[in-house]
Amino acid sequence: MTKRPKLFLCALTLLLATAMLPARPKARENVGIWWLETHFQLLDSVSKAIHAFAEPGYQEYKSSALLISVLEENGFTVEKGVAGIPTAFVATFGAGQPVIGVLAEYDVLPGLSQAAVPYRQPVVEDGYGHGCGHNLLGTGSLAAALAISKWLALGNPGTVKLFGCPAEEGGGAKNYMVRDGVFDGLDAAFIWHPGARNRTNLNSGSATVTIDFTFHGKSAHAGASPWDGRSAFDAVEALDYMTNLMREHVRPETRIHYALTRTNPAPNVVPDLAVVRYYIRHPELEYMKEVTERVIKAAEGAALGTGTTMSYELLNGNYPVLANSVLCDIVCKKQNEVGGVILSEEEKDFCREILKNSGRDPEDFGNFSEVAEEVGPNRPLGSGSDAGSVSFVVPTAKLYVASCTLGASGHCWQQVAVGGTTIGTKAVVNVGKIYYLTALELYRKPELLKAAREEFLKARGTDFRYESLVGDRKPPLDYRK
Repeated sequence: MTKRPKLFLCALTLLLATAMLPARPKARENVGIWWLETHFQLLDSVSKAIHAFAEPGYQEYKSSALLISVLEENGFTVEKGVAGIPTAFVATFGAGQPVIGVLAEYDVLPGLSQAAVPYRQPVVEDGYGHGCGHNLLGTGSLAAALAISKWLALGNPGTVKLFGCPAEEGGGAKNYMVRDGVFDGLDAAFIWHPGARNRTNLNSGSATVTIDFTFHGKSAHAGASPWDGRSAFDAVEALDYMTNLMREHVRPETRIHYALTRTNPAPNVVPDLAVVRYYIRHPELEYMKEVTERVIKAAEGAALGTGTTMSYELLNGNYPVLANSVLCDIVCKKQNEVGGVILSEEEKDFCREILKNSGRDPEDFGNFSEVAEEVGPNRPLGSGSDAGSVSFVVPTAKLYVASCTLGASGHCWQQVAVGGTTIGTKAVVNVGKIYYLTALELYRKPELLKAAREEFLKARGTDFRYESLVGDRKPPLDYRK
């Protein structure tokens, strides 16, 4: 008699645990979807925490630690500090083939500190903020990897890896990770980005380099004896002037940007030091290299003409994205199955208020729920990412999920504001669902991965050999300091 209550309690516990799983007969197939739908608050808290941390490239200690802790709590084994980068990691769940990788980013941009309110309000004046939505990007990739792991945990063969990739905004951590073989052994890689529309495309982006030009001159009193000085800042201005003249004589898809990062701020001192950071982009890798050499020659001329000396440091070098149509077709299909992001009236009002405070039509916030039915064409874009280098060593698919208003997404305070709300978290959940369903398709149909691999090898060319654009230099861990 005394044993029956214990048996009854055990049976009741088992019954309740079983009831929490998705209803059969699709319980095993839907386990990842169920997990995502029942863990919105967890993902929301992770996204908002990373949003608040707002850590610059190679300094994302809190952000990477938070992601790692959630992964370890869910059974992943984590290798930390990969490729000589303290905030980079690889988290692994499962065993055997196929091996699918999901890439996470979590760094910020300078000058874009912003609270999650629909008007301009920096949290820290001139501070850092997630102006490209990387708090969402990192959490969305986390969501996908966790959902996939729930299906693998049922005894299904295969492996999922989440790659913690710091310093995408100019620091190029993935280039150093590729160089060190961190992505070797993957059958497919998933990347995504917050945007204003839900779409899958084959856009190649641009090959990109980041270069710091440092000029050394001779200081002097700018009022009393300027002839005794040689201005390093004059050299920067000379370089910038020559570069701007060059714009007429490069192909129109070329992008060249620069920012002064260091010099003496006192106008009455002839500065003996000045550093300017250049980004150089073009959709074609070889042409980007050609333009880079021309800019370096201009820097040499600027130093010669101003009586200064010049040195330069290549911080980052990205390949363009080699998108894979086999994988992108599957992603597009799954994105249409999942659908777009459904906003509440309160969330719509938030978007309207942002647009109103940005001088735009409050009703022109786009259709978050609409999904492009087909994979878009391959269009070269001015933007670039170190994910491009990954796409040249493993077949890669890229996805965009609506997480901000039209005309106010990417590298702006409006993106930061929306990314700190449940609007962004809804996009995170959608990413998890889309890549969960895509992964299941690939695990079950190895012939798709074979076709993706064949397309990948053909697109690279039979004589392709990966060459790191950053050479043998160490990661620039202090590039944001």
